[in-house]
Amino acid sequence: MIVGVPKEIKTAENRVALVPAGAESLASDGHSVLVEQGAGLGSGFGDDAYRAAGAEIAPSADAVWAKAEMIMKVKEPIEPEWSRIRKGQVVFTYFHFAASEALTKAIIKSGSIAIAYETVELPTKELPLLTPMSEVAGRMAVQEGAKYLEKVFGGSGILLGGVPGVLPAEVVILGGGVVGYFARPAPLSLRCPRRKC
Repeated sequence: MIVGVPKEIKTAENRVALVPAGAESLASDGHSVLVEQGAGLGSGFGDDAYRAAGAEIAPSADAVWAKAEMIMKVKEPIEPEWSRIRKGQVVFTYFHFAASEALTKAIIKSGSIAIAYETVELPTKELPLLTPMSEVAGRMAVQEGAKYLEKVFGGSGILLGGVPGVLPAEVVILGGGVVGYFARPAPLSLRCPRRKC
């Protein structure tokens, strides 16, 4: 199978769907891996790392989409990519179809085979591709919330951790799913390995 990895074009998306180690694994299993030039740069992986792993570097997104039998992405295809998706092509990414009727209709119209990371399920009902992203989102929620409490971002100038003489902020987390669970403070054992804090 020819596996294609185009560069993400969604605003502020720097991740890449396949790291060089993944490309090496696919290549060693007999697949061809086609990575768009510069696709891994936002995640710290240069083209040479992909070449060394056995991948071919394509000069453009059009070349990747046209040749690949399966496309691997991080985020859902956005409108400029919809016309590149062809019948029978497998597209493997986070789709979040419930959030976009237009995307859902475009994928149906394309006749492609859409595999949404967020729906991949183990026999135990665990979601091995969604859960890690939800864990990151929970941790990032607190960071982002703290940032927007800063005056420079229009906040009221509250410091979450407090300082001597000023109590720390009170935070309410709504939701008890994976994101909510990971938005809570890390246990002391994770924050201070071997109690060296």
